[in-house]
Amino acid sequence: MSKGKVKLLFIENDAKRRAAYKKRKKGLLNKVSELTTLCGINACTIIYSKFDSEPDVWPSTLAAQQVISQFKHLPEMMKERKMLNQEAYLRERITKLKEQLNKQLSENHEKDLVELMFKCLLIDKRELDKLSSTDLDDLEEKIEKKMMGINSRLNGDAKKKVILDIDEAQTNPAPP
Repeated sequence: MSKGKVKLLFIENDAKRRAAYKKRKKGLLNKVSELTTLCGINACTIIYSKFDSEPDVWPSTLAAQQVISQFKHLPEMMKERKMLNQEAYLRERITKLKEQLNKQLSENHEKDLVELMFKCLLIDKRELDKLSSTDLDDLEEKIEKKMMGINSRLNGDAKKKVILDIDEAQTNPAPP
C-alpha cells in the first residue's frame, strides 16, 4: 500500500536518512537491473555515499568499466545527442512554458472577445465605446469568423437537405 506523495526534503535525522538511503539504493539498483533485462541495454550504476566506505557499483566493477568505455568511444555527436546540461534543460523548459503561456493568452483573448461580443449584443452596446481600436479590430475579426461559421453551417444544412430530398426521390419515385 502506498503512503502517498513524499516531500523531497533533506532528512535531518541520521538514522532515518541512512535507512532511506539503503531502501532507495536497493530500489534504484533493482530498477536498473529491470531496465537492462527488459530492454536489452547495457547500463551501470556507481553510487558514492558517506554511509559506505567503498562506492557501490552495479553489476560489477568490470562491467561498469566496459559500459563507460563503450560510452567514451562513441562519437561526440552520439554522446551529446540526447544529453542536456542544466542550462540547456532550463532553456528548453522555458521555451515550452512560454509557448504554453502564449497559447493560453491567445485562448483567453478569444474567450474575452466572445464574451464581449455577446455582452454588446444582449446587454449594453455602450461597451463598444470603451474599447481601443485594436480591440475593435479583433472583435470585428471574431464576428466575421463567427458569421462565416454560421453561413457555412447554413449552407451545409441546405446542401444536406437537397441531398436528402434527392435520395428520398430516388428511393420513393412518384407514381406516373
